[in-house]
Amino acid sequence: MNTGTTVPDSYYERTGEHRYKPTAHASGAWDPDELHFSPLGGLVVHAIERAVRPETGLLMSRISYDILGRLALDECEIRVETVRPGRTIELVEAVVLVGERPVVRARAWYLAAVDTSAVAGGTGDRLTPPERLAPWEMSALWPGGYIASVDVRPLAPPRPGRTTAWVSTRHALVAGEPSSPLASYLALVDTANGIAVRQPPTAWIYPNVDLTVHLHRQPEGAWTGLDTTVTFGPTGQGLTSTVLHDVHGPVGHAQQILTVRPAPER
Repeated sequence: MNTGTTVPDSYYERTGEHRYKPTAHASGAWDPDELHFSPLGGLVVHAIERAVRPETGLLMSRISYDILGRLALDECEIRVETVRPGRTIELVEAVVLVGERPVVRARAWYLAAVDTSAVAGGTGDRLTPPERLAPWEMSALWPGGYIASVDVRPLAPPRPGRTTAWVSTRHALVAGEPSSPLASYLALVDTANGIAVRQPPTAWIYPNVDLTVHLHRQPEGAWTGLDTTVTFGPTGQGLTSTVLHDVHGPVGHAQQILTVRPAPER
């Protein structure tokens, strides 16, 4: 998206109460004329958090996104509805529309915040801190404004189907608006499908049609840690599975189902 004007230092600009316009930083890796889902995933959480009552004391513990079609690099509207209200458990749904066409449907479970520190455990070890690691030029493998916008630091050289890396960005999610640590964190999770490529994206395509995130702890800090494994099956399906980290340790898991097929001839 080249308008000949200065690109805001953000992934989106607000254009209305529920409407957002993407910048060039949000352009996709499979097609630069489409959205990369990662910042859109964070934007959905940003919109949900504006609609959900903060005084409830509930914490987002799972969010699932279904990608319903092509994500055009155009202005979108996000509609939020509480499907199942409650004092200790709540279910919220968000629908992203581009040109009045639903393109993403997301559902988030909120659970009560309770002090369970006395029995907490079983989460695993911390990753090597990102400040000890060197950046990886992911844009050498993938095109698009989003990939060019992120700082990716693998713990070891990426291998086919297996990579652990930190991801961060200096760009705001929405211009002129603060975003919560959760929205900023989740805006980077969809990067997982691109860090552990099993086959070159010039020969095979394997976009994800969903993303589901489960959290056992709310993430903190500016880095999203992705301990990712990519599996391809024999009949056109694949799975990207990720243990999610922040600088204090694991926070949850993410799963993405992939549609795997040969790249079309150019």
